Amino acid sequence: MMYDWLYNLTGSDILAMFIVSLLPLFVFILPFALFAVLAERKVSAHMQDRLGPMRVGYHGILQTIADIIKLLQKEDLVPHATDKALFNFAPLLVFIGSYAAFAAIPFSGYFIGSKIELGIIFIVGITGLVVAGILMAGWASNNKYSLLGAMRSAAQIISYEIPTLLIILTIIMLTQTLSLYDLSEMQTAYFWNWLIFGGPFVGLQKILLIPLMILSCLIIYTSTLAEVNRTPFDIPEAESELVSGYHTEYSGMKFAMFFLAEYANMFAVSAIVAILFFGGYQSPFGYLGNTLGLTWLIPIEQFFWFTAKGLFFVFVQMWLRWTLPRFRVDQLMAFCWKYLIPFSFVILLLVGLISLM
Repeated sequence: MMYDWLYNLTGSDILAMFIVSLLPLFVFILPFALFAVLAERKVSAHMQDRLGPMRVGYHGILQTIADIIKLLQKEDLVPHATDKALFNFAPLLVFIGSYAAFAAIPFSGYFIGSKIELGIIFIVGITGLVVAGILMAGWASNNKYSLLGAMRSAAQIISYEIPTLLIILTIIMLTQTLSLYDLSEMQTAYFWNWLIFGGPFVGLQKILLIPLMILSCLIIYTSTLAEVNRTPFDIPEAESELVSGYHTEYSGMKFAMFFLAEYANMFAVSAIVAILFFGGYQSPFGYLGNTLGLTWLIPIEQFFWFTAKGLFFVFVQMWLRWTLPRFRVDQLMAFCWKYLIPFSFVILLLVGLISLM
């Protein structure tokens, strides 16, 4: 894995661990955030028959960099009567919860921060820090809008964690593994071995699994949309009701950290959906490296396919944002408790019976 390769290269355990810890941030998350912010603005513009940012750089490609420079220069305001320690720590905690999830995500069979055997459980657990950080930001801001937004977000995330965990439990029961690396390896060869198409199973078992896996994919993708507060589940930061939700009082780089965490979360949940149902880093058509006898090409192909799948689901999140209206609070909670959770329980039961065949 990446750590072992760096340890052999540097000969230092501490240096290898330090590089592995920071590599996803500088190699992937920051470039992705720069790209995703611009992509979202361009996607929204074209969906509304506009051009979007056009002034900074060719067709506005440097607009995000200009925004970062602006945020770096803005004054870091801390409102009066806030809990300053919690107010300053909250954005960092939210970002840590989002960033740490990448430690267990396999970008290829060779590029993975840590081959954690309980990878999926680790991600579910570590992203729980996001809820704590959001509540901390809302409470510490000493602002009613911020507190209401934080409470909405906590209720929403905790509720939609239930169908997410039930679907994850279904996949664990079916595949008998908690490792995201093993899940990806299980769906190797061609696209018909992906779990969305019944996985590496055969015969009647595969036929019965296909509709259940498609429904499971829809449920977990919908639930993860709610967990990252994306439209139509963006009620914690509803501008018409709460100004800007739990980050109303934040400015400068603290404000930017919330958005960096949001875009990191967007890719993280997209990556999880890709791993659980679409083969992770596996190619749908086999590897060109195997065909040509160029084994060094395989990790590059795997990274390409994983990134492409993740970016596709990120694009769908952007697409939905500019297509669907926002839910009311009661509609959002009713949709989870009345529909997603019961369906998730039924799928868990049916997949359990099918796995016994």
